[in-house]
Parts: sequence; C-alpha cells; structure tokens
Amino acid sequence: MRGRTVSNTEPTAATGLGRILRSMNSLTRRELLGAVSAAAVTPAARAVAPNDRIHVGLIGTGGRCSYLARILRTMPEVQFTAMCDVYRDRVEALADQLEPRAEILNDYRKLLERKDVDAVVVGAPDHWHTQMTLDAVSAGKDVYCEKPVTHRLEEGDRLIQGVEASKRVVATGTQQRSWDHYILAKQFIDGGRLGQITSVQTWWFQNYAKHAPQAEINTRDLDWKAWLGNAPEQPFSNLKYRRWRFFWDFGGGAFTDLMAHWIDAVQWILESPNPKVVSATGSTKMLTELQCPDTVSASIDYERFNFTYYGTMIDSIEDGGIVFRGSNGVMQLTRDGFEIYREGVRATRLSDRPEAEVIVRSSGDGTISNLRNWLDCIHTRSLPNAHIRAGVQCARSAHLANQAMRERRTIAL
Repeated sequence: MRGRTVSNTEPTAATGLGRILRSMNSLTRRELLGAVSAAAVTPAARAVAPNDRIHVGLIGTGGRCSYLARILRTMPEVQFTAMCDVYRDRVEALADQLEPRAEILNDYRKLLERKDVDAVVVGAPDHWHTQMTLDAVSAGKDVYCEKPVTHRLEEGDRLIQGVEASKRVVATGTQQRSWDHYILAKQFIDGGRLGQITSVQTWWFQNYAKHAPQAEINTRDLDWKAWLGNAPEQPFSNLKYRRWRFFWDFGGGAFTDLMAHWIDAVQWILESPNPKVVSATGSTKMLTELQCPDTVSASIDYERFNFTYYGTMIDSIEDGGIVFRGSNGVMQLTRDGFEIYREGVRATRLSDRPEAEVIVRSSGDGTISNLRNWLDCIHTRSLPNAHIRAGVQCARSAHLANQAMRERRTIAL
C-alpha cells in the first residue's frame, strides 16, 4: 500500500465523514480530529425559510463572476435580484440563463441603491475591486469580492477600515481557506508533522499561448469609459478587455492573479502574514502582446521561512502547487490533494519519490465551500474564512513582488 489514502469526495458532511473514518483507522487521534473538522467544512443542504432568503446582485458578469453565479444558483437561499455589467450583451446572456426576472443595469451604483439587494458579488477587473467593495458596504450590502481585493498597495488600509467599520460580511475569492483538504493540511502542519518548516516552494503554469483568438466585442453595447473607471483614458482594445489581468492599468499579472492564491494559503497555514524581504524578477519571453511579464519568479523572506514562486504563461503541464519543507518531512499540496513524505525515507530509484506516509485526495471545489461559508456568515454575522484582512495581506505580498520586479530592487520591510 502506497501510504494511507484519504478520499473526501462525498457531497455532504455525513457521507464524507464516514468515508474518512473508514480510511483513517491507523491515524493518530490528532489527525483523526483534523479529518473530522475537514469533513465538516461543507454542510448538507438545508431547508430555507422565506425570511432566510439572501437577495444577491452581480457586478461585473464576466467569466469568473458567471461561474460564481452558477454555483450560487444551486444554494437554496439565494435569489438573484439584479445584475450589472457595462457590456450589455454579456449581462443579458447571463440573466437569460440564470434569472430572467433580474433587473439588468449598466451602473453598479444603481444596483447598490436597491433596497431588495442584500449582498453583491464583485467580479469586475482588479482596478474596480476596492471602490466597488467600499461603495457596497457603505450601502449596507454584504460582499463577495474576487481576489486581489486591491489593485494598489495604498488601497489596503482604506479597504480594511471601511469594511470593518461597516460591520458587513465581506469574503474574498481565496477559496483555499475553505477547501477541505487545505484545512486538513494546515492541521497536520499545526500538529508538528513536518517539524520546523524553513522553506516553501510554489509554482503555477498556465498556457495563454494556446488560447484561440477572442471574438470581437460589440462595442455599441459596451460602455468603455465606464469600464476604464479610474484607469487612464485610452482607446478601446479587444485584447485589453479580454486579457486585462496582464495590463498594469487593470491587473497585476501572474503575481496578483496566480501567486496570490498560494501566498495566501501559505500565510494562513503558517500564520505569518508579514513579509520581511521581497525580491522578484520577470520578463516577456513569448507573449509580447501582453504588458505584464509572461515568465516570473519571486523570493520572499518571512521571519521563520523563505517563500519562492516561479511560473510562466506558456505551458500548463504541472499546473500549480506548494511544497512545505520541514525538519521531519515534506508536504506537497495542490488543488487535487496532498502527500506527506517522512524525512529519512529514500526512494529505491533515483527517478522515484519515496513512499508517501499520508495521501489525501479531494475531488471537491473550494469555490463552492468558500461561497457556502460566505452565505453562512451572512446568516450568523460571523467572520468569513477568507476575511478582508487576509485578502488585503495576500494582495499586499503580491503587490510587493510586482514592485520589486518592476523597480529591479530588493525591498526590505
């Protein structure tokens, strides 16, 4: 047997817990309790009284927001009241699919004025996140905002202050904090399974080179000026509209788009949100049409460990992951699960890994769990797993990496 395999694939807490308990008969009491907690992350569906309904508005109905909306549509208490996008073709298409009765708006401020909207999902480009979130909480709405929650370093303190003063429930799209096997991985690490961790290696590869050309936008139905918002005035560009994450006016490239997920998970798992020294490099090797580099690396020192990230946007074979290296063992953690290798156990062949001591697999989707946690917190007025301070701290580390890369210097904090 190659390690002890834990499968957490069932749709409800009860059946998922049963599977884990049957698979973990040789684990320690600490590990068993950790598995129980992880299995309870996604609660079973429950009956919802009419007065428990959460009326949701969607702001910025692009690809990610549409995915979030389709998940929310399966949550029994959610009802879509209004949808807003500066590109009318897109928002009309989503409304037709999910809720034809929802009002379609061009200006998100009009959506926030509605008394029948309890909460909003912000899926607009990064340069809108802080302002839209602050406007939403000022209007008394709870918010789910995709990451990064800020587009610039200086927005962070203002965002935290505004959200916390409002007493609204604001969650961010760093879904690893609600994903069952990430929670279990943290519990293994908290229990000392890896010993002292001094090095964390992360990577993420996506292939933008293979993507087919994007269809042209019907500019007659797009309010380009509204889309630009606080960005410098510039002519419409189909490429910028489609690939905004890789243009500085609107996004932050690989560090805020991809590394942010891993750095948030690491800062949470190791309970160390404050970088001490940041250095980074990046350059464009192939995707010359994009403004942000397609190949990047970063090294960030924390008080107790060093964090590294490397990635490119021209291949995707390994996807992304995290390796924690400790004095007693190594954990490789990805969105598919994690494996723990005990220090001192060697592979029989150079090309092999040693036998894993623990293997955990997850077929779930952390975005579902994160949205479920947000809705539950709206009901109970509790702090979400992916709360606003964590979102700002995650974005801050990514922004510092971009600053170090663009200024070609090491930043000591």
